[in-house]
Amino acid sequence: MKRLSETQYLDILRKLIAIKSVNDKEKDVATYLQKLLAEYDIKSEIKPIRGNRANLFAEIGSGKPVLGISGHMDVVDPGNLKDWQTDPFEMTEKDGLLYGRGITDMKSGLAALIITMIELHQNGLPKKGTIRLMATMGEEVGEEGSSYFLKDGDMDDVDGLVIAEPSGYNIGYAEKGSMDIRFMSQGKASHSSMPENGFNAIDALMQLLLDANKVFRDDSIGKSTMGPLIFNTTLIKGGTQVNSIPDYAEAEANVRTIPEYDNDKVIAELNKLMDKYNQQGAQISTDIYMNEGPVLMGKDNPLIQPTKDLMQPYATDEIHVAPISPVTDASNLVQGKTKDFPFIIAGPGNNTPHQINESVDKQMYFNFIDIYEKLFIQFLEK
Repeated sequence: MKRLSETQYLDILRKLIAIKSVNDKEKDVATYLQKLLAEYDIKSEIKPIRGNRANLFAEIGSGKPVLGISGHMDVVDPGNLKDWQTDPFEMTEKDGLLYGRGITDMKSGLAALIITMIELHQNGLPKKGTIRLMATMGEEVGEEGSSYFLKDGDMDDVDGLVIAEPSGYNIGYAEKGSMDIRFMSQGKASHSSMPENGFNAIDALMQLLLDANKVFRDDSIGKSTMGPLIFNTTLIKGGTQVNSIPDYAEAEANVRTIPEYDNDKVIAELNKLMDKYNQQGAQISTDIYMNEGPVLMGKDNPLIQPTKDLMQPYATDEIHVAPISPVTDASNLVQGKTKDFPFIIAGPGNNTPHQINESVDKQMYFNFIDIYEKLFIQFLEK
């Protein structure tokens, strides 16, 4: 089988890391990948969203079945550059690890998908069916890019989906939902010595959040499918000075939802809590600015066992097949699919996403190219 060299594998990943696509500039990534694919006679389409942000669409093969493959092109902010041992946007190798911002989440996975398409196409594969790349913008903040692929109908005829988020030699088949909620509490200012003349916006909001903790952290909530519902207040602010009753307070919370207690149920419960305090004189409202539901596919869907078998030669520990806590583009892409839809989350990486000195094992990156090539053809020709 014709293959690129390992030097080329590393060069492709190096060039991806050098593009500073921090919650922006995905069009620069898409432009590089489009030119790379064109060098190997693979046509692709850059789908502009706005500004320098875009998705990338490409296919090899033709007809049915259609295997969707997806990875995102954005990365998170590197944080304090002084805390990095190396330049986060210059891929560096040390002791078998490759370092760089986004290298595990998830430019190594994206590179592995691209290289897989190139190598299969160079060898006249697939002989049956289509491999469809959907590379997304804006995954790190609300999975925005994948929502456009869903709206455009690009998933309508897809018969299976592989998302190359970092799993290492493990396999995800389900994921918790995620909600980002902003609470706004309006009050009435007064001197702190005469609180009866005002209305404390902090008090009302604080009481509501404490009630929410009790409701959403109740041990009686089911958790057999993917663990417990998680509710955390992560930001809070209010007031202007110590001797004034605050007339405004604001808080933000993140909720990780589960099939037993989904997003709609969380919203309904929060509405009850707001009604309770608003009837007592508060003026609390919410802005739900991210609202992605949980994804639960079958643990025995047709992509699981073949992937596990292909990972086995490389894995030194037990291969776990389990739900994952982070949210991926699957929250949009699998909407409308049945529970037995072939779907996995599997890609090179480890537990360093979003961390300082993010890294990926170099050999694992190479190994996933081999895994993908065999898996994709097996799926299409079964």
